[in-house]
Amino acid sequence: MSSPPVSRREFDALFGGVRSWGRWADAGRGAWNRVTPGHVLRAAALVRTGNVVPLGRPWDTASGPDNARPALHYMSDLGDVEPPEPSTHKDFIGADYHGKAVSHLDAPAHVAYRGRLFDGGPARELVGAGGARFGDVAGLGPLVTRGVLLDLPAVRGTAWLEPGEAVHPADLTGAEAALGVTVGEGDALLLRTGRFRRRRERGAWDPGAASAGLHVRSVPLLAERGIALLGGDGDSDVRPSPVEGVHSPVHTLAVAAMGVPLLDNLDLEALSAACAEAGRYAFLLAVAPLNVPGGTGSPVNPIAVL
Repeated sequence: MSSPPVSRREFDALFGGVRSWGRWADAGRGAWNRVTPGHVLRAAALVRTGNVVPLGRPWDTASGPDNARPALHYMSDLGDVEPPEPSTHKDFIGADYHGKAVSHLDAPAHVAYRGRLFDGGPARELVGAGGARFGDVAGLGPLVTRGVLLDLPAVRGTAWLEPGEAVHPADLTGAEAALGVTVGEGDALLLRTGRFRRRRERGAWDPGAASAGLHVRSVPLLAERGIALLGGDGDSDVRPSPVEGVHSPVHTLAVAAMGVPLLDNLDLEALSAACAEAGRYAFLLAVAPLNVPGGTGSPVNPIAVL
């Protein structure tokens, strides 16, 4: 389906409608406050086969249209620096990970709208050269909850959604019905568009210019369901943006209005196959970001366990 335009006035009304500022004492954790020990126990009860599926992409050091700032990896010790024995081999990794190539988590500090972070604090005062003093990734900590995969290509009988294709509320509820699952309070919703299957078969393209993802009018449904985390094989936003002057409107509504962290650039192909084989689309999901005080996010390799 296409991505019909949304005026800035309508977008601001959507922002106000889904905003959950002032709801939690530990506001820096945003919607992760929804996940209680009871949610963890419920997720653990979903483990039946012990099938562990990693969702992170390989560390991508190759420049391309979808990787303008490649991750770094080089050897810093080839066993010739320290006296033997034993010889040791060491390496360095680094990444400007907020892009389209590295699987990563967006913490609440990552997105502000009209100068305000989630819960209303001024971004200029709370985020500076030394990092974030509110909503940082270290304050989030790890998350274990029920994950739900809405596999749209599987529902439609296609290999993937084409770049620029928008996902609307009826697409989400239709996928729930087709897959026999319902997104609920404290869940992590993962949306598969088939991006990385398309990339493998058709080659890389610039997903900043065109990518399948959620239309902004789908976000109120997710707010009603009370999700704790949103992720996908893109960055959740359909591109081009349907909102003039807002390049990442789903990021804005999810992170800045709802306090819902995002998982971007997941490879969901193996999870799609595992869920189809198991005949179920809910599972335990574990997310353990790096403990970076002041960080606005983190590279991450989430784990689904069926």
